[in-house]
Amino acid sequence: MNLLPSLRYLVALNEHRHFGRAAQACHITQPALSNALRALEEEFAAVIVKRDRNYVGFTPEGEIILASAQRMLHEHALLQESLKGDALAPHGPLRIGAVPTAVPVAARFAAMLQARQSGIRPIVLSLSSAELEKGLETLSLDMAMGYIQRMDARSARLSALEQYTEHYFLLRRAESPQADGLRIGHALTWQQAGRFPLCLLTPEMHNRTIVDTALRQAGVLVAPAMETNSILAMALSVAQGHMCGILPGALVGAVRSDRQLEALPLVEPEVRTPIGFMLNAQVRPSRALQAAMDLARDAQWLQHAAMHSGMLTSPVAGSA
Repeated sequence: MNLLPSLRYLVALNEHRHFGRAAQACHITQPALSNALRALEEEFAAVIVKRDRNYVGFTPEGEIILASAQRMLHEHALLQESLKGDALAPHGPLRIGAVPTAVPVAARFAAMLQARQSGIRPIVLSLSSAELEKGLETLSLDMAMGYIQRMDARSARLSALEQYTEHYFLLRRAESPQADGLRIGHALTWQQAGRFPLCLLTPEMHNRTIVDTALRQAGVLVAPAMETNSILAMALSVAQGHMCGILPGALVGAVRSDRQLEALPLVEPEVRTPIGFMLNAQVRPSRALQAAMDLARDAQWLQHAAMHSGMLTSPVAGSA
C-alpha cells in the first residue's frame, strides 16, 4: 500500500464529507477511494469510517488516524519545500477561513496576496467560529480570520495577528436614493435600534452573541422579526425596505455603492470587536503561509483593511 496517497484520500473525505466528491477532488474513482480506505483499515487494524450508504463520519479510532494523517501530510509538504531550496517562490493553495462578517476583508486580503505572490492560490471559505477553530486544529485551514477574543481558552495552541477593530451599524433603506452611494448617517443608540423590526443572524453565530449582548445592555428585549444564517439574505431583506439589520463595518463597506441604503453608527454601549488572523502555533508555516503572515503585518495592507471596516471613514470612491 502506498501510504501517503491513502492518507490524502482520508483527509479529502474529511473535508468534503462525501465519498463521491472526495474521490473527484483526488482525481480517482469512488471505488478506488473506498478500496484505499479499506487498505488503511487493514494496515492499522481499526475501523476508520462508519459504514453506511452515505458518509456518516469517522469512528473514534478514525479521528485519531485522521489527525496523524493531517500532521504527516503537512510535514511532508514542508520537507519537499526544504529540499527544493530557498529559490522556490511561495506557491500552491492557501486555505483561508473567515467568519461570514469578515469575508469581505478576507477576500481583499486574498486578492492582494495573490497580486504580490502569483504562485499562491488562495481559497477563501466562509465558516463559523467553531469551524475555524477546528480547521486550524486539524490543519484543514492554514489561517482563519475571526474573533480573536475567543482564543483565551486556546491560547496555547493558537496565535493571532490583529487586523482591525470592528464597529457596528444599523443598516436600513434610505428614504430617497443618494447620489454617491450608501450614506453614513447620524449615530443611533442600541436602544433606539431595538425599536425597529430587525433581521439578525441566527443564535449559533458569534456575531449574534455580540449583538444580543449589546441590545440587552441597552435594556432591549431581543425579539428579531427575522433570522438567517445568510449574510446575503439579511442584505436582501433590508433592501426590500421593511426590516433593518445590524451589521459590522466590513459588511456595510461591501455594499457602499448601493444608493438605496443608509448606515447609522450604533452607540451606547460602544461595542468594539477586535478581528484578526488566527494560526496554529504548533506547526511550522509553509512558504505560502509565511508570505501571508508577512502581508498580514504589512502597514499598507493594515491601512487598506481599516478603510473597509470599522467606522468606514474613507470615501466611497476609495473602495477600489
